[in-house]
Amino acid sequence: MRQDGPSITAWSAAAHRAAHQLLEDGRIFDDPFAVAVVGGVEADILAHAEANATRGPMRIFIAVRHRVAEDEVDAAYLRGVRQVVVLGAGFDTFACRNAYPGLRVWEVDHPATQAVKLETLQAQGIPIPDSAQFVAVDFEVDDLAERLAAMGFDRLMPAVFLWLGVVPYLTREAVEQTLRYIASVPASSVVFDHPEPVSSLTDRQRRWHERRAAAVGRVGEPWITAFAPADLADLLAEMGMRVVDDVDAREIAIRWFGAPASTPPRPGGHVVTARAEYGVEPAADQEASVSAVPPRLEGP
Repeated sequence: MRQDGPSITAWSAAAHRAAHQLLEDGRIFDDPFAVAVVGGVEADILAHAEANATRGPMRIFIAVRHRVAEDEVDAAYLRGVRQVVVLGAGFDTFACRNAYPGLRVWEVDHPATQAVKLETLQAQGIPIPDSAQFVAVDFEVDDLAERLAAMGFDRLMPAVFLWLGVVPYLTREAVEQTLRYIASVPASSVVFDHPEPVSSLTDRQRRWHERRAAAVGRVGEPWITAFAPADLADLLAEMGMRVVDDVDAREIAIRWFGAPASTPPRPGGHVVTARAEYGVEPAADQEASVSAVPPRLEGP
């Protein structure tokens, strides 16, 4: 990951999320701050989308991963969870949209990206609620547990970890260390995305992958890590976590585009939701008002 400035791929992902609001009316994932967090100029966002017209499927994938992630927050809130950690947050806006009573949010990211994100929020007049904490962490060298604890995160209480658009850019060692930390938090869950190994892709997908890999490599953010779904499920099981949802291209087509259940699988990106096999009872102050999820500012 580049160390000399904010993540270019994080900004690009945010631009795709903003374009989804303008081109698809946020049909999959509605984010009222998505346009503002990348500068607020709709013409620039649309120009970026036009310049990357072949990346329409990536735009949809990015919208889907946020939808899956925040659906898990809904489910976890009903289970009594009151802590959310957004790992590698980039220009994500969940902390600013948090409308869940009593829910605290920790945004974790590289210091350079986080600084630009906070400056943008201020410039765009987007308020940061008291429930949000910002934690500067380099996943390759810093101790995530230590940094979170210093900012008030309670490792003994349940939490949801949202880890979107990060895994491919980390070493496998860093990915495994982070997952082991998440698994150590009682009744934790995590939503993250990952690519499949190049060897599993079709010829057409492989050509696209090679072009994109070269592009992100040139900006200092190369793709490093990929997982075969079965191998990842085994790795998580070793850590005491179980995959409860795995959204791939087939599932996206079925859930959001009306494709038949007989649609054949296709290799590519996955959005995985995994939960710890063991659990703890919520604290007394968490047991109240968990019978319904409050309306979310970002939509259904």
